Amino acid sequence: MEDTFSNLATYGYIGLFLYSLGGGFVALIGAGVLSFMGKMDLSLSIMIAFFANALGDFLLFYMARYQKSTMMEGIKKHRRKLALAHIMMKNYGSWIVLIQKFVYGIKTLIPIAIGLTKYDFKKFAILNIISAAIWALSIGLGSYYSGNVLIKFAEMVSDKPWIAPVILVVLGGSLWLYLTQATKKKV
Repeated sequence: MEDTFSNLATYGYIGLFLYSLGGGFVALIGAGVLSFMGKMDLSLSIMIAFFANALGDFLLFYMARYQKSTMMEGIKKHRRKLALAHIMMKNYGSWIVLIQKFVYGIKTLIPIAIGLTKYDFKKFAILNIISAAIWALSIGLGSYYSGNVLIKFAEMVSDKPWIAPVILVVLGGSLWLYLTQATKKKV
C-alpha cells in the first residue's frame, strides 16, 4: 500500500495535469484527499488542476474557432448535445462558463459551442480563468476538508465492493437520461 502512495505522490501531479485538461473533477478530489493524508501538496495540486483545466478549455475553444472543419467531423454524432449547449449559453449567458466546470457531460461541449460562435475570446479567457480558479479552489479545498469522510466512504466501498458499480450506474444513468431528454426532438 505504501508503494501505491509513493507512486501517487511521484506521478500523481502528472496524472492530475493530464486528467484536468478534460475535466479533472475526480482527480482533484483524489489529490485533495491525498493532500489530507499528507501524500501530496494541496496548493500545488490546486494550481496544477487550475492551470490544466483552463488550458484544456482554451484548447477546445481554439480548435472550435480555428479548426472548425476538423472539429465538426469529430462531433457529428453529438450535434444535438451541441445544440443544447447553445441553448444553455442563451439561457445562462456568461454564467455557463462557470457552471460547465461543475457539470459532467457538458464540460467539453460548452467551450466548443462558444468557440463556434462569435463570442469574444478576451471575454471567454477572463471568464475561463476566473471559473477555473473557482472550480479548483472549491473542489480542492472541499475534498481536503472532507478528507476524513471521503476516506471512510472509500473504506466502506472497499468492504462492500458492490456499492461502487451501483453508484456509477445511478450517476451515469441519470446523466444519460438527462442528456437524452434534453436533446430529444420536440414533436
